[in-house]
Amino acid sequence: MNDKTTDYKLHTKRIKDVQKYLKSEEMLIVFAANHKIRNRDVEYKFRQDSDFYYLTGITEPDGILFVTKHKSGMFCLPKDKDKEIWTGIRLGKSKIKELLSLDEAFDLTEWEEKKFKLFLGFKSLYYFFGNDETRDLDILRTIREISKRVREGKFGPNSILEPEFLHEMRVVKSKEEINILKESSRITAEGHKRIMASVRPGQYEYELEAMLEETYLRHGAWGGGYGHIVASGKNACILHYVENNSKIEKDSLVLVDSGAEWNYYTADVTRVFPSGKKFTEPQKMIYEVVLASQKNAIQFAKEGVEFNEIHKRTVYFLSDVLREMGFLHGSIDSILETESYKKFYMHRTGHYLGMDVHDVGKYYTDGKSRKLKNGQVITVEPGLYFDPMDESIPKEFRGIGIRIEDDILISGKSPINLTQDIPKEISEIEEMKG
Repeated sequence: MNDKTTDYKLHTKRIKDVQKYLKSEEMLIVFAANHKIRNRDVEYKFRQDSDFYYLTGITEPDGILFVTKHKSGMFCLPKDKDKEIWTGIRLGKSKIKELLSLDEAFDLTEWEEKKFKLFLGFKSLYYFFGNDETRDLDILRTIREISKRVREGKFGPNSILEPEFLHEMRVVKSKEEINILKESSRITAEGHKRIMASVRPGQYEYELEAMLEETYLRHGAWGGGYGHIVASGKNACILHYVENNSKIEKDSLVLVDSGAEWNYYTADVTRVFPSGKKFTEPQKMIYEVVLASQKNAIQFAKEGVEFNEIHKRTVYFLSDVLREMGFLHGSIDSILETESYKKFYMHRTGHYLGMDVHDVGKYYTDGKSRKLKNGQVITVEPGLYFDPMDESIPKEFRGIGIRIEDDILISGKSPINLTQDIPKEISEIEEMKG
């Protein structure tokens, strides 16, 4: 993630790949992330915008990358000795131009002066509109100013387009990206195995969260690629529970959804384990159903399979088992038609994974679910959740929430589980706990 380890040749190639896509009167603009205020004059830890990093490998804030068919360039933070004393050494325009083989590079202070001329003669602008209101207004005002010069024979963009092609570039992972995701998965495994072996009744959820974060950081990760979910007992029935402040009770389950982000790519894993040494019988019964459904779903994560087919098969599997167990009633067709299964299973079975935990790319094209391609990485994460307040559910099952999630690399007819080293068999989990 720093200048000594970044492969700028890879990023240079990606910029050139963008140029191959663009037509002569089209331009792509991608902004770097800026610092966000946490409170008063304290900033959140800075993390570069994924698209900007994907194309440049630059980790400095506030940059502006522009790419046309025949030219590429960047506006970047200027070298400034006084500011560098406080916030670190800046690469500067000369170094960035050299690293990325750009045609042009400017100080960010030149943006106001040069942006008008930059847009002249281009009919379409590819730009992620809606992410930052200030930037949006700046772009629109500049285009508006150019439009006033039409009688002088000058013109600028008359359309702003979503750069979907850039996100399509990110869908299928390269060998380098897969290796990074493997390392993210390895670090994630270290964290999950540590807390599985360490958890005891009487601890607080945030103690396990601290173990995860410390483990990730110790192995060189950024930390978690998203907010850690450490949900004990009935908290596991809250899908995006992030408070992580409850006491872990005896004979309760702990659901942990957490993945390490290493070199800008994140894992995404969920495991469930007992606070004590053993699962209770009701917990074991539901866990085995979810585990079986997950194994079944992973088998269908193959090249050419429609992504939504994995979810449909999982819904059918879980609905059929819940019907046999007496939790759902009626025919399987009526259960699927009325979606009564959503009382217990209300989320999707997976999503794309990469630089962002919910990674980019289309899920549907022309109204049809997209077919999986070799090199894609997806999650497979079925679950069952039994409302702790629902008196129609037998008491021994209320408050049980189980989700099991792994990261799967699409590889022909043989899915590769990148996170398979994290125990999920009941016997493995109970053995770890001694």
